[in-house]
Amino acid sequence: MFNTIIEALPNTSSVTIRKLKSLGIHSYFDLLNYFPHRYEDYSIISSIAKLQEGETVTVVGQIAEAKQQITRRGFRLQLFKLVDETGVIDLTFYNQSYLLTVLKKGLKVSVAGLVKKFGRKLMIEPKEYEIEVGKHTGRLVPLYPEKRGLSSRTIREKIYFILDTLRVSRHEMEIFPKEITKFNNLINESVAYQQIHFPDNLEMAKKARDRLSFDELFTIQLSSHLVKKGWEKQKVRNRLKISNFKFQISNFIDNLSFKLTAAQEKVWREILSDLIKEKPMNRFLQGEVGSGKTVVAALACYLTYLNGYQSLLMAPTEILAQQHYQTMSTLFKNFKSNSNDKNLKIALITSSQKIYNTTLERPYKSGNSNIIIGTHALISKKRDYSNVGLVIIDEQHRFGVSQRAELKNKGLNPHLLTMTATPIPRTVALTLYGELDLSIIDEMPIGRLAVKTFFVPKTKRQSCYQWIKLQVTSYRSQVFIVCPLIEESEMETMKSVKAAKKEFENLKKIFFESRLGLLHGRIKSKEKEQVMADFKKGKIDILVTTPVVEVGVDIPNATIMIIEGAERFGLAQLHQLRGRVGRSNKQSYCFLFSESEDGRVLERLRLFTRTNDGNKLAEEDLKIRGPGDIYGTKQHGYLDLKIASLSDYSLIEKTKKAVEYFTIRYSIKDFPNLLRRVDKYQKGSISRD
Repeated sequence: MFNTIIEALPNTSSVTIRKLKSLGIHSYFDLLNYFPHRYEDYSIISSIAKLQEGETVTVVGQIAEAKQQITRRGFRLQLFKLVDETGVIDLTFYNQSYLLTVLKKGLKVSVAGLVKKFGRKLMIEPKEYEIEVGKHTGRLVPLYPEKRGLSSRTIREKIYFILDTLRVSRHEMEIFPKEITKFNNLINESVAYQQIHFPDNLEMAKKARDRLSFDELFTIQLSSHLVKKGWEKQKVRNRLKISNFKFQISNFIDNLSFKLTAAQEKVWREILSDLIKEKPMNRFLQGEVGSGKTVVAALACYLTYLNGYQSLLMAPTEILAQQHYQTMSTLFKNFKSNSNDKNLKIALITSSQKIYNTTLERPYKSGNSNIIIGTHALISKKRDYSNVGLVIIDEQHRFGVSQRAELKNKGLNPHLLTMTATPIPRTVALTLYGELDLSIIDEMPIGRLAVKTFFVPKTKRQSCYQWIKLQVTSYRSQVFIVCPLIEESEMETMKSVKAAKKEFENLKKIFFESRLGLLHGRIKSKEKEQVMADFKKGKIDILVTTPVVEVGVDIPNATIMIIEGAERFGLAQLHQLRGRVGRSNKQSYCFLFSESEDGRVLERLRLFTRTNDGNKLAEEDLKIRGPGDIYGTKQHGYLDLKIASLSDYSLIEKTKKAVEYFTIRYSIKDFPNLLRRVDKYQKGSISRD
């Protein structure tokens, strides 16, 4: 029953199956975990004689009359008279002609809706109907996130069928030993699923939500625990040593054009301690944009190279892969091997294979390269690696669990370092990535000035433009102008691209003395690379772009950032965009443009202007907007929790203690329902990806 494919649903069209799959629903279990976002209260069942205007009620009666009427404007009205032992009332549906074959004269039906007055008579504006009271009327009725062509009514009917099948078959869904459910005051698993979808009352709906939230957080943390335990038993095939290479490492650090911060030195010691162990490193490195994570990663790559092994560095976008290639090439420009006196070789691999920056030499082939940098193309089935000692994954939350595992397995159990500039609250990081050891670079390079941030209302926009004109013409400053995505989607829609193009044309009229460039996700890789190269060389003064510049763009001379429609972004995402400027010792500025008049939105934006601490902003966003909105779930494929909240710290703590208790006393093999959930989560099909 757990893994029954969604195609097995009886009386379900192929169109509905396709719509369900587009929501990530592939099995009965997936559908049961598609939870309502609210309930409509149709629990008051009233006789017709007692109906009052403004009530939302359910009425049970018999169809006495059914007809269709066409209005002058061509609308089709389906008119019904419903009678019970106390009276008669009119029902009016709009443009649903098929109802005349469903709600036939003489049929006993249940109708739920709003009681309205039409002239001197009362009528019901029906929201739901059914032949028997149970799913759609006479109770708290669940409403689900809908997709065009897939209504809450259809979703309810399919979930009702599954729950009824489970009840009849007496399928046992419980996943915990009794003492865990009893100690944490949790209702039974089967009852929880019944009550979350078809609750007896709001109190039971809350108990169901509490139980299923507990399940989700428990599954995540147990999964992390098991992964970590399994990792600790493994051994690296290509073990690294430091004893023979202390001088080279010190020389590398001493010859950098800057001094490492205390935070960088601390994190490097943590990473070095992992790299020389037999157990593979599994570390999560978090740091502000510009805090120097790449340099620390380069040190790890250098030690791997000195030991005679390769390093893989995987990035989510071609722009970021290019940025890493350029940075690494600069860092290792003058370093040579002891054995053959040849320059350390760096390769760049992306899906296009043709994004080489014209300012750099053509990258080497991967076979004889020491550091291989790329996008998803790195894990292509055609590529095989046998000499890998280290795998680094940047902005790792954009990759699924299975993708990370596939990349790790390419290198015969190498060390693994994952990095992110995304501000992630510590509680979130420890919950979602509990299998990883956490390192944080919480210090910016010496001499780096904090970006000054200002909120710009509509009335001050023109004066802001004039100030920016002066900065560009007099001081040769460069400017980012970021236009928001119109729709929350990982892929930029044509509508979003048109909006950016329109803004580009408007800005050309305002900044007519400057050179403007346009960048968005639908531009071909080669053209995108050329735009970025021109911007970096100073051939473009103002770059108009969608949030494709969120990560990986390093333009030291860019000192001004304008974020249009700032209210559309979470605080953490705004912080990442702001990080595209302030990459040198020059004073940089960030301007938030918004026409919103919502007091809460404006307060959130003003909070952003008052702090440059990314983790503090992420914590605040977690409280205000929820985890999905913080990281742009739809844009990043990240934190797609079904029901739990990562801002519920007490529940996180409860589930953590429950996991500790469970792992001490039990083996997961004795709990097949729980084992299936953990396996499903690890494959990324429940809570990630």
